[in-house]
Amino acid sequence: MTRTAVTWQVVRFGLVGAVNTGTYYGLYLLLGHWLPYIAAHVAAFALSMVGSFFLTSYVTYRTRPTWRKFLLFPLTNAANFVITTAGVYVLVDLLGTDTRYAPLIAAAAAIPVTFLVSRTIMLGPDHPHEPTDVETSAKEPAR
Repeated sequence: MTRTAVTWQVVRFGLVGAVNTGTYYGLYLLLGHWLPYIAAHVAAFALSMVGSFFLTSYVTYRTRPTWRKFLLFPLTNAANFVITTAGVYVLVDLLGTDTRYAPLIAAAAAIPVTFLVSRTIMLGPDHPHEPTDVETSAKEPAR
């Protein structure tokens, strides 16, 4: 896989993430009318995860969804869940951030970790590693 292909995966991941974040945030705000903010966060997160799986499969990595990937996909979201939940708590309870904005800030902090984990699950751990410029230049013969 070329560096350009990985770049496009990152771009598509970002777009899918934006759609998923919008879905999550809308659900969070809606559920917030009836639930405490942490309960609304957990419920919205769980509901948006299913849609995220299919978008990640078809759009980001252009791979066929399978039951195995579906069952592993929550591992992708585990890192996101821990980072966003801790982030929402810290932002709201410790820093006094408005409960309407805290989830968006926390979600941004989770993006890089979520990309790496999702790529491994959706494409497999044996997916070819792209050499860095340092590795490429180290293999070139001296002139």
